[in-house]
Amino acid sequence: MQTRFDIEKFNAPASSAPSRADAQPGTPRRLRGILSLDDFETAARRHLPAPIFAYVSGGCETDKSLRGNREIFDSYRWMSSVLTDTSRRTLATTLMGQTYAAPFGIAPMGISALSAYRGDLIQTRAAAQARIPAILSGTSLIAMEEVARANPEAWFQAYVPGEKERILKLLDRVEAAGFKTLVVTVDTPVSGNRENNIRAGFSTPLRPSLRLAWDGITHPRWLLGTALRTLVCHGMPHFENSQATRGAPILSSSVTRDFGARDHLSWDHLELIRQRWQGSLVVKGILRPRDALCARDAGADGIILSNHGGRQLDGSISPLETLPEVVDVLGADYAVMIDSGFRRGNDVLLALALALGAKFVFVGRPFNYAGAVAGEAGVLHAAGILASEIRRNMALIGVQSPHGMRREHLHRRS
Repeated sequence: MQTRFDIEKFNAPASSAPSRADAQPGTPRRLRGILSLDDFETAARRHLPAPIFAYVSGGCETDKSLRGNREIFDSYRWMSSVLTDTSRRTLATTLMGQTYAAPFGIAPMGISALSAYRGDLIQTRAAAQARIPAILSGTSLIAMEEVARANPEAWFQAYVPGEKERILKLLDRVEAAGFKTLVVTVDTPVSGNRENNIRAGFSTPLRPSLRLAWDGITHPRWLLGTALRTLVCHGMPHFENSQATRGAPILSSSVTRDFGARDHLSWDHLELIRQRWQGSLVVKGILRPRDALCARDAGADGIILSNHGGRQLDGSISPLETLPEVVDVLGADYAVMIDSGFRRGNDVLLALALALGAKFVFVGRPFNYAGAVAGEAGVLHAAGILASEIRRNMALIGVQSPHGMRREHLHRRS
């Protein structure tokens, strides 16, 4: 029997938040030893076949960007305010006119239903329970219509093709599915050089091989609980949402994916999307302040600073490094969001402090690992861990809400 997740537990006016991993009523026993988001990665490494774990965890080429996304957090130290009443602190955060229960959400992650049974659905259902946003990836394996029915407040992330007719047909489908927020990813004119995928035997679609079969057999819990269960209950997964029509199957010896001609996308295409799309429009994959201004001027309601989790251009700057400058040029009231490398509540608070107010952080890989290890309960447990860390550290820093985070709380090491 599932107990409904209540993130308000972390917003309660008590003087201290629960500190035990099993504080949430109904937490499954297998999750009680998971004390941090990093613990989910350790568990997922054991649970998932090597090619699938490599796809989720890896970056590209030398992994310089992947490492840099984490190393930047070590450049800062806190300067806390003491003797400050924080007994009424709350995680509630307003973003683009919507109030969420915490200042973080679930980033889009492709092929989530390959690492966890019904991965995209369990993420979006957990987000609805926790009252945080979840972004469905355009490279997901579950039809967007089904995900939107499960969580009408979910966002949709599109890898738009370069042809205008195909863009408009995709937008028609997204609108008909019921999504109100469209996230356009702009940092993938071509795919990054992900050598780790090739070395681990991962491709899209997956190619049948003895190595792939052995990887599945040696991970029976994943094989039975995710792969075979999906095939029996739902048939062969396909890339459902890259275009207006169904795409390639996830397993094939001959089929290739159609990515569309994305290398000639321009700001004119974004303006076309803005003219057609009636809901909120967010642009994801921006790093330069000048591009942030262009996105705003093209009509975007918000942006997500991102280097694609270190998976595209090796050596690209961490979004956290460029965040202060982007906020300075756009102003504190504009919806500047960020992802790439976030693992701790302290990481989230650091970004909010640099952004001078209540912006938003999206977390990707840890929620994928959590779903793989323990399904929807795992995703909820991950959200609870992150919320608990944020609330506790807000008291230690001396602020009542995410709105109270300021750059004066930070010291950057030389």
